[in-house]
Amino acid sequence: MSHSVLIPIGQLRIGMFVQLDLGWMNHPFPVSSFRIATVEQLASLRTLGVAHLRVVPDKSDPDFSLSLAAAQDVSVPLGHEPEPVVMAGGLLAPALAQHNDALQNCERSFGLATQDYQRITEMVADEPAQALALGQALVGACVDELLEQGDSVIRLLSEDVGVRSAQHSVNVMVLCLLLGRALQLPGGDLRALGLAALLHDIGKQRLPLHVREPYAHLKAQDMARYCSHVAASVSIAEQMQLPREVVQAIAQHHERTDGSGFPMRLQGVALGRYGQMLALVNHYDRLCNPSHGAAAMTPHEALSMLFAQCQTQFDPALLGTFIRMMGVYPPGSVVQLLNDRYAIVVAVNAARPLRPRVVLYEPQQSKEQAQVINLENHPELGIRRSLRPAQLPREVLDYLSPRRRICYFFERAVGVGATQGWGT
Repeated sequence: MSHSVLIPIGQLRIGMFVQLDLGWMNHPFPVSSFRIATVEQLASLRTLGVAHLRVVPDKSDPDFSLSLAAAQDVSVPLGHEPEPVVMAGGLLAPALAQHNDALQNCERSFGLATQDYQRITEMVADEPAQALALGQALVGACVDELLEQGDSVIRLLSEDVGVRSAQHSVNVMVLCLLLGRALQLPGGDLRALGLAALLHDIGKQRLPLHVREPYAHLKAQDMARYCSHVAASVSIAEQMQLPREVVQAIAQHHERTDGSGFPMRLQGVALGRYGQMLALVNHYDRLCNPSHGAAAMTPHEALSMLFAQCQTQFDPALLGTFIRMMGVYPPGSVVQLLNDRYAIVVAVNAARPLRPRVVLYEPQQSKEQAQVINLENHPELGIRRSLRPAQLPREVLDYLSPRRRICYFFERAVGVGATQGWGT
C-alpha cells in the first residue's frame, strides 16, 4: 500500500506526487492527487496557505522517491483522507455554477426548437406558408446567434430535453449549422442549409408510427416504406415552395459520394454541397441515436467509424472538417484520464479538440456538485482512452449517467483560434 509523508511547503519540487488534504472546492486543481508537472502548479500549491503538504514517495519521480520514503514518522495509508470541506452556505464552485447556467440556457433553446418543429409538422399540410415562416424564423434565430457569438463550443444536453419525436431533426439542424460555420459559410447559405436540415425528415409524418419511429428491425416491405420518406419530404418541401437548393439537399440526405446511398444512388459531382453536409451529419446522428433496433454507438465510436470506414462515402475534406469540429472525443464520450480518473465529455471547442471540458467522477461529491474542468487548463490531465458504458464500474456508470440519446446545442467560446474552411 502506498503511503504519504508530510513535507514543508517550501520543499515541494516538480516531479513530486502530492496528496491534498483539502476539499476540492478549497483548491484550484481538478483532482486532489497528482504529480506536479509545471512551474504554475508549483506556484499555486504554495499559495494554499498551509505549512505542509502530503507527498506520495512511490508515485513521485525516482529522484525524490528514496529521500521522501525515509520520512515515515507521519505517514498515513492512502484511502484514509479526511472528508472534503464544504464551502459555507453550500455554495457551488464557480466553474460548476457557470456550467449549470450555460447548460440550462442551451437546453431551453433546444427545447423551444423542438416545440417549433412539432408545430411545423402539425400545420404543414393545411398551412404550408405559415409552416415555412415558422421554420425560417427558427433557423434564422439560430444562425443569428451563431454568427453573433463568433466561435462556438458544442455542448452535450440531457437525453430527455425537448419533444422526443423532434430531437433528431433539431439535432441535425444544430450540427449542420455548426459544420457550415466551421466551413465559413455566409449567413444566407447557413439559413438554407439549416432549413434543409430541419425539414429533411418532414415526410415521415405520412408514415405509420411503427415505420416512422421504429424500435425493432423492419421487415423488407416496411423498410421500403421507410425509404419512401425521402420522396415524401421532397414533395412537402415543394408544396412549401422551398428554394431549389434546399429541396435538393433534402432529396440527397441519404445519398453517398460512392453511389451506395438511396434513393437515387447519386455519385460524386452529382451531389450538391448542402446535400453532402446534411447526409454526413444525419449519418453521424443515426449512429449515436439509431433506429430500426440497431445498437447505439458512443460519439467517439461513431466518429472513429466515420474516419475508418466511410472515407469513400463522404467528401474527405468535408469529413475532416466535421471530425475536427466534433473533436477526437465528442461531447457524450465517456473517457479515462491519464491519472485513471473517469469522466464524461460535456463540451468541445473545435480549436482545442484534444482538450474538451469534462465532468469528473468524484465519489466524495454528489452528482449535482460534480467537478467540471476544462482540460485545456490542465495539461497534465490528458485523455488516455474512450470507454463504452458497459466498461464502467457500476458506481461510475450511475454517477456519470452516459446519455442513451445524444443531443447537442452551441454556446459562446472564449479565447479560441480561428476555424478552417472546407478543403483548407
